[in-house]
Amino acid sequence: MIVKYGGNAMKNLELRRAVAADIAALRASMPVVVVHGGGPVIERELAARHIPSEFRTGLRVTSPEAMDVVEMALGQLNKQLSQDIGQALGLMGRDAQLLQAEVLDPELGRVGRVTQVNAELIRTLLGAGLTPVIGSVAVGPDGAALNVNADTAAGAVAGALGQGIVFLTDVDGVYRHYPDPESRAATLSRAEVQGGLAEGWIAGGMIPKVQAALDALERGAPHATIASGMHAGVLAQAARGQAGTRITP
Repeated sequence: MIVKYGGNAMKNLELRRAVAADIAALRASMPVVVVHGGGPVIERELAARHIPSEFRTGLRVTSPEAMDVVEMALGQLNKQLSQDIGQALGLMGRDAQLLQAEVLDPELGRVGRVTQVNAELIRTLLGAGLTPVIGSVAVGPDGAALNVNADTAAGAVAGALGQGIVFLTDVDGVYRHYPDPESRAATLSRAEVQGGLAEGWIAGGMIPKVQAALDALERGAPHATIASGMHAGVLAQAARGQAGTRITP
């Protein structure tokens, strides 16, 4: 199971450690790979250095100067998460060509799209009883770092391993009639998601989340679940298809 972890849960140390404990507990029943971003941490470090923060179509414009800060911030967070989870090995996508990427759009700067995943390395670590914790910085064709959206990086890892993925976010799933909690869809097919986007009941901040799920399916993941990372205990339920919204081909 691939767990994409990031966002608001990282702002709160107690919650971050609770999610880490959930990941460690899930590992008792299935192999787990964690892929993380770190938007709040990156924002803080950029602001401390007076480096402007700009987004276009949801992606961070990443100058070479900003790329250095992104890699530094994610590297530190990577080790903290690995320590929180325990029996885990923190890696950045640059380690052993773990995540290779191409430049997504020159206007975005050092932003990449994953083109290849070193799945054999991940399987080796899992076979050794370790939980890989992967920070979403990839290596580009020029050998330098590229900033990769953590959702799409996680989807690429799920596809390369042929495993399901849980996107931990700040909502309980996809609602057919937001914000009515009774309207949460337990499961959706790819066609239903595409219909929801066209009809407008999947809107706003949920759009990039379902697009990341669809991308994971396109890359080969058997299913993708959007679930809350704001409450302890949800991860195990989501992994079993009992919480959040599971999206299937």
